[in-house]
Amino acid sequence: MDFHKDLQILIGKRISEIRMKNNQTQQDLEFLTGIDSAEVSKYEKGKRNLTLKTMIKFAVALQIHPKELFDFDFDIMTYKNRE
Repeated sequence: MDFHKDLQILIGKRISEIRMKNNQTQQDLEFLTGIDSAEVSKYEKGKRNLTLKTMIKFAVALQIHPKELFDFDFDIMTYKNRE
């Protein structure tokens, strides 16, 4: 279990879920964020590490508060003493 990788994957899934709920494509996010759609795909799959700046870009493009990117179940205690 890798805390950082698991969190990255969960945030990516949230971006994808919200994008689809908004009927947006990855190309829409490319236009709104300036991030190439191939890179958007990597973020959504958890293959790219999100910076705070990138999270804000996604939040603005998805028209959500940034904290909504963290709206998922995550048991931090699972990772206690593993880092």
